[in-house]
Amino acid sequence: MFNPSLKDKIPPHNDEAERATIGAVLLNFTPEVIDSVQMQIRSEDFYKTAHRIIFSVISELYNKGEAVDILTLTNELSRRKELEKAGGPGYVSALTSAVPTSANVEYYAKIVKENSIRRRLIEISGVITLEALKESKECSEILEEAEKYIFDINDRQNSSGSYQTAAEVIENTVKSIEKRYQSKNNFTGIPSLFDGLDKMTSGFQNSEMIVIGARPSVGKTAFALTLACNIAISQRISCGFFTLEMSSESLMTRIVSSEAGIESQKLKNGLLRPADFSYLTDAAGRIYEAPLYIDDTPNIKLLELRSSARRMKAKQDIRILIVDYIGLISVEDKRIPRHEQMAEVSRSLKSLARELDIPVIALSQVGRQSEGRAPGLADLRESGAIEQDADMVMFLHRDRGIAEPGNQPSDSIATELIVAKNRNGPVGMVPLNFIPQYTRFEKSDGFQ
Repeated sequence: MFNPSLKDKIPPHNDEAERATIGAVLLNFTPEVIDSVQMQIRSEDFYKTAHRIIFSVISELYNKGEAVDILTLTNELSRRKELEKAGGPGYVSALTSAVPTSANVEYYAKIVKENSIRRRLIEISGVITLEALKESKECSEILEEAEKYIFDINDRQNSSGSYQTAAEVIENTVKSIEKRYQSKNNFTGIPSLFDGLDKMTSGFQNSEMIVIGARPSVGKTAFALTLACNIAISQRISCGFFTLEMSSESLMTRIVSSEAGIESQKLKNGLLRPADFSYLTDAAGRIYEAPLYIDDTPNIKLLELRSSARRMKAKQDIRILIVDYIGLISVEDKRIPRHEQMAEVSRSLKSLARELDIPVIALSQVGRQSEGRAPGLADLRESGAIEQDADMVMFLHRDRGIAEPGNQPSDSIATELIVAKNRNGPVGMVPLNFIPQYTRFEKSDGFQ
């Protein structure tokens, strides 16, 4: 419960650690020392105003390639007319004497950082408390803002700028290769169960963002659901699915149609034969056991999607995520141009794939200019950032004429899956068959 007496408490800080950090930098000013400190803290992480000013000037002088010592620092502070705010020449000169040893500079900086995080947590808890007291504000909006604050702090906490040596990387790489050799598995990622695609990609790889584009009514959602069924139902691999365009029940009706081999129209109007219920029961049993997790939140915001995906990963250990589709995800600031909004969504999904270390498949529409021809990378709608951020881009394409009502064959429609970008493998075309009455895709005999 909120305690009003908290306002009288001094925010967490460690004056000695702040002085020791700056003093150690001045005492042993080398690129190694200043770089190690700058990877952990910024000037705003210091509690005392004088220390903020001093560290800011030190950082600016270093970034300009200038030497930093007591004399140059004092002169620069004086030139900026900030010497008195920084405590005066005597205080600046005394900072080096406050350091037991410059060898512990990273430890001092860590103390400064931890206190800064605590102050930030206290600050945002106050903001959240005030927002929660506003009855006119929706609870969902308050929760979303609270999550954003926490995630911002967490991102800052984890962005240490650390690196690995080639020796460390090669050791881990060899271990991965040996593990794949021992498993005798042809694929390093999650198989789609479409042979042609899997031979190109070796399965969907962790940390990759895969974009599937197509014109409306070509079958983006049907293909995404086929992938989800192949992964979650056939292989029992945990899969998350965000459906922004359809309800979870409508989505499940399609899955049942595909798995049971019952025309989707019959499931919608209830005109089933007695024999259909046997297929329906068998399919329902397989689906019930499948590790498939569906979020059908309409008009979902980017932060909500990221938060829900994190929960799926933490609670269900999802190994792949599918988003249908990218154009329906909304951002916080809707005043910015549409292409900038889509760039933000694209970057965030790519970041999410790396953070959760899973493949993220995002569906996207392509521009009207691709009508009558096979789409290409330039046809992705609303933002070139999608093409740039994606590790793999695939397009579904077929002759629009045969897909019109009344022109559909009774069995299947030949469809091309065009792999237009594959950062870590070949590109090419994979022939598929679309089964319209069951809204699913199957392998084509046309694959060589």
